[in-house]
Amino acid sequence: MSTQFLSKLSQNYIKLLDDDEYYDITIEVGEDPNVKILRAHMSILCYRSPYLRRILASNKNRNKENILSHI
Repeated sequence: MSTQFLSKLSQNYIKLLDDDEYYDITIEVGEDPNVKILRAHMSILCYRSPYLRRILASNKNRNKENILSHI
């Protein structure tokens, strides 16, 4: 693979991490009134963290609308 391809691929992934439109999971951190909401991509979380992969893949953390519950 060329270095130019890898450079462009890295740039695309950086854009993906900053994307506010196509995220598929939100993470709420903190307690009221100091709550921070982070938007993320489940596939990236699963591949970067074995712990989150186990938790997110578990069916017992989903409700009937297939929405993740609090972890």
